[in-house]
Amino acid sequence: MDSSKFREQVGKRIKTIREDSNLTQAEVAKKAKLNVNYFAVIERGEVTTSSEKLKRISDALEVDVSKITG
Repeated sequence: MDSSKFREQVGKRIKTIREDSNLTQAEVAKKAKLNVNYFAVIERGEVTTSSEKLKRISDALEVDVSKITG
């Protein structure tokens, strides 16, 4: 799988989990200690981010990181 497709899938999963949890981007970004604009870019699948940041996002969403990365 190419990296842009992976980024898009990760972003879609993050957004779905976030919305299902009734959380805003700002709430998740704050919990994950990320800038809300950077979080939005991750969620849109426009940037590859580190595994450490994905772990922080998964912790903020209270899911295992595998739910995000597939």
